[in-house]
Amino acid sequence: MTASSSTLAARVNARRLINGPVEGEFNPFILHPIKYAFAMDAYKTGNDNHWLPTAIPMQRDIEQWQSQTGLTDDERRVVKVALGYFTTADSIVANNLVLAVYRHITAPECRMYLLRQAYEEAIHTNSYQYIVESLGLDEEEIFSMYRDARAIHDKDQMTATHTPALLDPAFKTGTPEADQQFLRELVDFYIVTEGVFFYSSFAAMLSFRQRNLLPGTAEQFQYIMRDESMHMNFGIDLVNGIRTEQPDLWTPDFVREVTDRVAEAAVLEEQYALFMMPRGILGLNAESFGDYTKYVADRRLASIGIAPHFGVQNPYPWMAEAIDIPKSKNFFETRVTEYRSGALQFDDF
Repeated sequence: MTASSSTLAARVNARRLINGPVEGEFNPFILHPIKYAFAMDAYKTGNDNHWLPTAIPMQRDIEQWQSQTGLTDDERRVVKVALGYFTTADSIVANNLVLAVYRHITAPECRMYLLRQAYEEAIHTNSYQYIVESLGLDEEEIFSMYRDARAIHDKDQMTATHTPALLDPAFKTGTPEADQQFLRELVDFYIVTEGVFFYSSFAAMLSFRQRNLLPGTAEQFQYIMRDESMHMNFGIDLVNGIRTEQPDLWTPDFVREVTDRVAEAAVLEEQYALFMMPRGILGLNAESFGDYTKYVADRRLASIGIAPHFGVQNPYPWMAEAIDIPKSKNFFETRVTEYRSGALQFDDF
């Protein structure tokens, strides 16, 4: 082994998910050899799954929305509430990524994926605006819903109040207390917000696809759900990786705290589902959404090695298939090409 290769190997071995050398600040952003393959796999999959909302036709959606018989009032409410939540939630996620998470993650391959994730959040924001403008919705109503609707406000508030250290410019990892706080907030960020809070809206919006309603809107939410599922899976790998590197952080008290936080999120998500569809829509109602939320919460706990809390079955098995997009238009040509999907575990949804 040459001196240079020995130095490179030592540098890679010194990498840590947090508290490692930050090669991107004053030294070259050196990726290879890769230490955390899950991050580069996620980055490559994100590139393969690239999409743009404005390339998805919305004419049928416009016709159905403007038709007096195209959609019921309850179905229109679902669309507005889902957009009202996501326009705020994805902004919070993007801010946390750019202003906080990236700053504390020190492995370059993980930082590489975080940059990709931040770009995808921008695409999602573009998508919501595109849907709102295409359908001619009241922008003030949609973009102010986080203030006017208690069920949306409470979810946003939980996300904001459970990540104070991430957004504190003075916060630094490097002590057991600070590292555990950072891990706690990563769980809130990836497991609670992206893993629990998003999925009632996804199920509701993708139900339109099952009935050939709002095809362009549903297609965009299908792409968004796949992106967010990749984000969540990356976050799960990140949490489990830190847990492996620093097992002392994963105490029984910490596990109980995480379980309580996920359970609290499930309660808020049930309240949100009731607000979104107080009378239900075809095949869906708030009660079944409550079971679905509990099922999702248990799946998220299991993904980080914690025993299920609720023990319920999935009332929406079709959600396992909804994320699978076998074909997609090539947005830069006119032909149809195979859409390269990530290796997702469909039973997680």
